[in-house]
Amino acid sequence: VGGFLGPFGGAMLIAVIPNVARGLDTSLGYVAAAITAYMVPFAVLQLVSGTLAERLGARRVVRAGYVGFGVAALACALAPEIWSFLAARAVMGTANAFLSPILLAALSEVVAPEVLGRTVGTFAAAQTAGLTLAPVLGGALGEVSWRLGFVLVAVVSAALALPRQSLGAAERQADSGGASLGALLNRWIALLAAKAVLGYLGFTAIGFVLVLVAAEEFGLGSAARGLLVAGYGVGGILLGRYAGTVVDRAGRPATALTGAVACTAGVLGLLVVPSAWSLALVYFGVGCASAFVWAGLNTIVVESFPENRAGATSAYSAFKFAGVAVAPLLYVPLFHVDTRLPFVLAAACSALLALLVVPWFARYR
Repeated sequence: VGGFLGPFGGAMLIAVIPNVARGLDTSLGYVAAAITAYMVPFAVLQLVSGTLAERLGARRVVRAGYVGFGVAALACALAPEIWSFLAARAVMGTANAFLSPILLAALSEVVAPEVLGRTVGTFAAAQTAGLTLAPVLGGALGEVSWRLGFVLVAVVSAALALPRQSLGAAERQADSGGASLGALLNRWIALLAAKAVLGYLGFTAIGFVLVLVAAEEFGLGSAARGLLVAGYGVGGILLGRYAGTVVDRAGRPATALTGAVACTAGVLGLLVVPSAWSLALVYFGVGCASAFVWAGLNTIVVESFPENRAGATSAYSAFKFAGVAVAPLLYVPLFHVDTRLPFVLAAACSALLALLVVPWFARYR
């Protein structure tokens, strides 16, 4: 539930931007800025949130994160004007920096190594479900009131903050001072950070370019474009747990490498599809393949840095969102030059990710 809640709370605004603008008597641009207000502190603070959790104790930090997330969501629901709404969204992003990556790191503390991949894959599927279903559920609640979605997030956060729900008794003792950012300054975390950027840049963030292609070349309406892009997330949801099982059986690097090669082929396939249906089908396939990439890489990161597990996971997660932030800056200018160029660059990023997985085979041996 915690894995679902963070992405859901962040993405549910997308479907109700016009509703919020009318409700707060402001412009669409100001409401859209609330997405940036959420994402910037969320991405930046993940560079240090995991290390703080290692020092203070994951249970304490996660409980505080749930409380902060819920209070900020309630503040969004009660906001009388846009500036208080923007401030509350920034607090939500700040709180989520102390939730999603730390929950992922905690999995490696509470499950047996032989099923770690399956568990991490399931968690990734829950996160993808939150991201994919957020516009759907947020839009449905928005038919009644845009404030209801934020009230729902506040209620669920309050329930998760209860002592019996905050990682239980399985948490290891807080580190009195051994965990540090310095422990992460090595080539292995740099490789993982690079793969995180390349993955989101290569086959996750390319979805917004598909929206442009679907509108200009195939004439799809907004609802059809939304379903097309959602196919990627559906693939990740359906195969997340299975991909984790493959990680446990075939190995972490092998699974991630196979998935990255498949994603590369899929992104190249987007260059030559002849219809909107085939575009949707290929992007669904890319989403399925991405489940194997993230199951492999997520498992690698949670077990490769035991001296600062949460710190490594949160830093790795921060670089994922750096890929999302960079994508529009790279792809939009290329799209205006030639609609095929963004897909060529995305395929190159995916292929480079596959190449950067190779050094992990030697480390695991």
